[in-house]
Amino acid sequence: MTVIPVPRAATAPMLLDPGMDLTLRPMRYPHFFARFKDAIKNTWTVEEIDLHTDLPDLAGLTPAERHLVSRLVAFFATGDTIVANNLVLNLYQHVNSPEARLYLSRQLFEEAVHVQFYLNLLDTYVTDEHERSAAFAAVENIPSIRRKAEFCFRWIDSIFELRELRTRDDRRSFLLNLICFAACIEGLFFYGAFAYVYHLRSRGLLHGLASGTNWVFRDESMHMAFAFDVVDTVRSEEPDLFDDEMAGQIRAMVAEAVECEVQFAADLLEQGISGLSLADMREYLQHVADRRLALLGVEPLYGSRNPFAFMELQDVQELSNFFERRVSAYQVGVTGTVSFDDDF
Repeated sequence: MTVIPVPRAATAPMLLDPGMDLTLRPMRYPHFFARFKDAIKNTWTVEEIDLHTDLPDLAGLTPAERHLVSRLVAFFATGDTIVANNLVLNLYQHVNSPEARLYLSRQLFEEAVHVQFYLNLLDTYVTDEHERSAAFAAVENIPSIRRKAEFCFRWIDSIFELRELRTRDDRRSFLLNLICFAACIEGLFFYGAFAYVYHLRSRGLLHGLASGTNWVFRDESMHMAFAFDVVDTVRSEEPDLFDDEMAGQIRAMVAEAVECEVQFAADLLEQGISGLSLADMREYLQHVADRRLALLGVEPLYGSRNPFAFMELQDVQELSNFFERRVSAYQVGVTGTVSFDDDF
């Protein structure tokens, strides 16, 4: 029997259509491939980060500061592993674009590097084996971290049984999972953690941790940019998926994430940290949440400002200008430029 091939243009699926398109040429989504190439330019390794320079600072911290760092490290211990699990279990199989799967493969590598970085962080900061074990078990024994983990696990489970996105409801469920991990977990939980790190560095503390966090910050910015690219692509292909009900679900999700993170902030700051109040942290989290909603085309919830000048001014070259820096300024010498969306 002779099989007559059907022209690709007549059979090309939409991004969330079931199946596994394997053809990179002609390229349907070149913007995803561009994200993949930008990520390669941002390659770094854990061995470049010297955390031992932080040891004198750790010895001089107040009890309140030690509590903050302890809780922060406990969150880092499993945070990126949760993100990686969702990527493997729920995202990779449903984004039907070989260009996009190249990026997701790269993201999984970056999550592994983050996990290694935080493992080194625990090994350096926490010398007692039992304390390290307790940090890795934080999702079970620290209520503020357990609440964030339960939020994550509930959204992982929300589409775990989906093997194909056949219906409109299936696709909306997938989009909500994607938006949750991009906007709420990587874009809010981790950005809250970054604020504590950069506050400490603004006071001259823990430069090794901040140096490694700069690299993680870049990666997380790219992860969000890619996820929102996926959302925008689906919106252009299937605009009927995005209605008032969907917007309401997104706003409710983000509001719950803010409250989870505010509870975590109350835990970290309960003993009092100079220059860092719970009220300011809540306002910062609301400000970040509104920025995520704006990127999704959803009405903001809070109208809050950013109360932390150090998040805008702290090492401007690393936190802002890196969006336009030459790659030769990075540890890995590659020609070209890296550009991101400043709104992150």
